[in-house]
Amino acid sequence: MSEYFATVDWQRQGQDFLSHTYSRRHEWLFDGGVVVPASSSPHIVPVPMSVAANVDPEEAFVASLASCHMLFFLDFASRAGWVVDRYVDQAIGILAKDDQGRMAMTEVVLRPKVSFTGPKPDTETLQRLHHHSHDACFIANSVRTFVSCEPYIE
Repeated sequence: MSEYFATVDWQRQGQDFLSHTYSRRHEWLFDGGVVVPASSSPHIVPVPMSVAANVDPEEAFVASLASCHMLFFLDFASRAGWVVDRYVDQAIGILAKDDQGRMAMTEVVLRPKVSFTGPKPDTETLQRLHHHSHDACFIANSVRTFVSCEPYIE
C-alpha cells in the first residue's frame, strides 16, 4: 500500500465571502515541493472569481488519467523493445449530467500520438498496448467515468 498527499490551500484575504464573489484561486502543494496554481473552472465560476490561467480540478482529472495511461504505455513499450521518442496526448474530458442528473465527468477520451525510433508496433499491437495500458492504469481503475483511448495511428 502507498499513500499520496496533497495540500489544498485557499485563503479569503479579506474578500466578502457571503456575496459569493470571493476568489476561487488557491494552490495545490505536493510533497516534492511543487506548487500548482489552481482555481475553479471559468466554465463553472466566471472570471474574475476564477483564474483562467490556473489549473482547475476538471483539467487535473483529465490530465491525471492521461498521465497514468502514458506512464504505463511507456513502461510496456520499453519492455517490448520499442523506443518511444515522443508521446503527446490531447485528451478531452466531458462534463455533463450523469444517469442520476448530477454533473459529472462522464467521459474522458485519450488521444495519444506516439513517435518511435527504429522498429515500431503494427496497428493491432499498438491498439493492444494501449488497451493493456488502460487496464493497468490505477486512476482509470478508480473512477466511474467512461475512459476511451483513440490513439493516432499513422
